[in-house]
Amino acid sequence: MAYIRSLKEELIDIRRDLHRYPEVLFDVDRTAAKVAAYLTELGLDVREGVGKHFGKGVIGTLDSGRPGPVIVLRADMDALAIREENTFEHRSRNEGAMHACGHDAHTAMLLGAAKALARFREQWRGTVRFVFQPAEESALPSPLDGRMISGGKDMIEDGALAGADYAFALHVQPSLPVGTLGIHRRESMAASTHFRIAFQGLNGHHSTPHLAVDALSMAAQFVTDVKIAVATELDPMQPAVFAFGTLHAGTAINAIAGESELSGTYRVFRTEDVDKLHRVLETRAAAIAGAYGGGYTSQYRLGTPLINDPAAVELSLRAGRRILGEGNVVVLEKPSLAGEDFALYLREVPGAFAFLGVADPARETMHPVHHPLFDLDESALPLGAGMFLQWVREASEEPNVR
Repeated sequence: MAYIRSLKEELIDIRRDLHRYPEVLFDVDRTAAKVAAYLTELGLDVREGVGKHFGKGVIGTLDSGRPGPVIVLRADMDALAIREENTFEHRSRNEGAMHACGHDAHTAMLLGAAKALARFREQWRGTVRFVFQPAEESALPSPLDGRMISGGKDMIEDGALAGADYAFALHVQPSLPVGTLGIHRRESMAASTHFRIAFQGLNGHHSTPHLAVDALSMAAQFVTDVKIAVATELDPMQPAVFAFGTLHAGTAINAIAGESELSGTYRVFRTEDVDKLHRVLETRAAAIAGAYGGGYTSQYRLGTPLINDPAAVELSLRAGRRILGEGNVVVLEKPSLAGEDFALYLREVPGAFAFLGVADPARETMHPVHHPLFDLDESALPLGAGMFLQWVREASEEPNVR
């Protein structure tokens, strides 16, 4: 850890540079170029333009020169469409965009780990694949096939997990004090599904409603019907959150809307509940469109629950205690209803997702992620880099792997 600690100021500089110039979704060209240049300078085998659909990811591969497992370490590069309200010097220069979820820190931490692992190759075995992905926060329709694609899905479909034995990632957590690691033994984060439903009606004048098909009324009925269905069709003993986020309809005060569109999310922990709510949305939309004599279209990014592998959790607990100390690693009892597309990685490969405390003890208020005043204690940066490093050391010594 001494070498990792010596990188603190460098990691702070990297993180602040990324924070000044946040990029949203797949529009991460500047960030990806910075990452690729850094990894190339370290001597890694660097692959740019990763992703079958959007091609904005970066993967750096480092071979220890000794046989061992293939270990995937992932960091997310994208920011959020939030206007930053912080006033420090490294605040966002890109109006309407902000690193409000700490992905700038994740990227800096993983770059620090790459530097340390490249320098100390003799301390571990196998191959490390450093995966830097765009669009963790949301998804866009693929230009190839129209499917809703997140950054994780795009990277995985382009081989990010090929031959991998383990996958690990972490996330900053402002509810935990700096120097603390939290991890769930199994269910960590919910399956967060994003949906968009559009109703097609027929515009008309308010004086002749019989000649129109009211898409606004279709949307209003859909909200009511779906809310009732969610309350009555899901097992009440299973955690679930369903919420609409946007509703757009109409262009004039005295005209019947010919189109409307709703969007929102739902969050559950079981795949069967993901599928059940998907069917609820589809059947209600079809029934309402049919009853009004209109039509509808839908678009989904179906969520995946983030489930940690039990053996990888034990490995992570050992790694965390060696980096942070015995008393600074906690097993978290309650999973989060937030979503995280690292779930897609853990669906394919054994691994674990952990939370790194970033709460500054001297600060009276620590704002949550996705808040326009979110910030973090930068002394956590070398700790996160050290955690990535120790994951590799622990995983490379696991028996019965390659």
